[in-house]
Amino acid sequence: MAAVTVRAADLPRDLPEVQRLCWDYRDYLAGFSDEMRILTETFYPAEAYGELMAALPVKHARPRGAILLAERDGAAVGCGMIQPLNDADAEIKRVYMSPAARGTGAGYLLSQALIDQARADGYARVLLDTNREFAPARALYEKLGFRNRGPYSEVPPGTEEHLAFYELTL
Repeated sequence: MAAVTVRAADLPRDLPEVQRLCWDYRDYLAGFSDEMRILTETFYPAEAYGELMAALPVKHARPRGAILLAERDGAAVGCGMIQPLNDADAEIKRVYMSPAARGTGAGYLLSQALIDQARADGYARVLLDTNREFAPARALYEKLGFRNRGPYSEVPPGTEEHLAFYELTL
C-alpha cells in the first residue's frame, strides 16, 4: 500500500477534487443514521451546501485559512480545512477520509498537518466539532491533544446534544 501524503490544495486546479470529497462527506453524514440525516439537512441543506462549495476558496483563503488534501498514489483520498474565527482562533472544518483511506493513519496525518498549519499561521488555538457518535474521530482528536469544551459558536436549537466540541491550545 502506498504512503499517504498531505499537501496544500492547489486552487483552482484542485477545487473539483476538494468539492467531490466534501460532497462525499455530506453523503456519508446523511447516510450514517436517521438522526445524522436530520442533522445534515439542518446544518448542510443541499442548496446552501452547494453555495458553500463554490465559496470554499474564499472561506479558506490563504494567508489565514487553508485547504489540505491527503493523497495516495496521486489520488485525493481526504481533505480538511482551516477557517479563521478571529486573530487568535481557527476552526478545523470538513475533515473527511474516503472509505479506502480509513484505518491507514491518513486521518491522523491530515489532522496533524492542519494543526501544524494553524500554528505556523500564528493562531493560538484551534477549535472543532464532530458528532458524538463518531467515536473514532473523537478518539483521534483526543489523541492529538484536543480537550472537550462547550460550543464556541451558536448551533441550531436541538443539535448541541448531538455534537462534541473540542479545542487545542497551540
